[in-house]
Amino acid sequence: MSSLNYKHLRYFWMVAKTGSIATAAAQLHLTPHAISGQLSEFAATLGVQLFRRAGRNLELTEAGRRIARSAEQIFTVGDELLELVRNSQLASPQPFRVGCADSVSKLIACRLVEPALKLEEPVRLVCREGRLDNLLADLAVHRLDLVIADRTIPAHFSVRAYNHLLGESSMTAFATADLAARLGPDFPACLENAPVLFPGEDVAIRGRLLHWLESGDIHVRVIGEFDDSAMMQAFGQSGAGVFFAPTVIAAQVCDQYQVVALGTVDAVVEQVYAITTERRMSHPATVAIGALARDMLFRA
Repeated sequence: MSSLNYKHLRYFWMVAKTGSIATAAAQLHLTPHAISGQLSEFAATLGVQLFRRAGRNLELTEAGRRIARSAEQIFTVGDELLELVRNSQLASPQPFRVGCADSVSKLIACRLVEPALKLEEPVRLVCREGRLDNLLADLAVHRLDLVIADRTIPAHFSVRAYNHLLGESSMTAFATADLAARLGPDFPACLENAPVLFPGEDVAIRGRLLHWLESGDIHVRVIGEFDDSAMMQAFGQSGAGVFFAPTVIAAQVCDQYQVVALGTVDAVVEQVYAITTERRMSHPATVAIGALARDMLFRA
């Protein structure tokens, strides 16, 4: 005997437990003839007699009882292994990996991704931050499930992925109360020669803000440029200069960074995209993110 046939062992074990080929066959969804043939083959392979007739039932031989005890241990361990795997899967939610471009407001990204933590089937959220090109490279090789960005996939980037517009918002200018008092209440004229913290060249909104300032003949002093929106807002909190953020999170920005809103720039609109490898978002987490964006965050 080169190896043990575990299928035959299970058939034998079921017959030994039930004392009847017909009963075992019904539980295994097989015919009695099939079970009988498999038992004969199993006994021939082992070279021992497994059962003897006892009236209309089968009775285990001494060799059969020893094999049945071993089979009980084998299949008990197998059932424990399956239970262990099932419990491990339940205790370890599948990861949902999100990349957030530096240029996207962290307050917006946090609100968008939050529904993923409240799904009926829980996920383990993994967040990555960086330049959009690097995040798209990770998306292409399935290291990420979703990328949140302020622009669509760049034309030069060869990746099979799809842009899903989550929403858009006008921009609002913010400053500390002390700086706002020095600048005066007349917005946007108060920005003339004001210290301004500006988005970096990798931020989609930068060109639109520059165009708005130029078209209004407003001259500002750009004292810092930031690819990372959180870094820019932190400098704004220190009083270093005026900064811009999406209007949909104006209340949160004022509360978190202890600043006041100077005014809204309706002519400048920031868009937020979910980029996935799905043509239509179907993952429960991405569906929940899209629903929150549509029904709450960007509803207005």
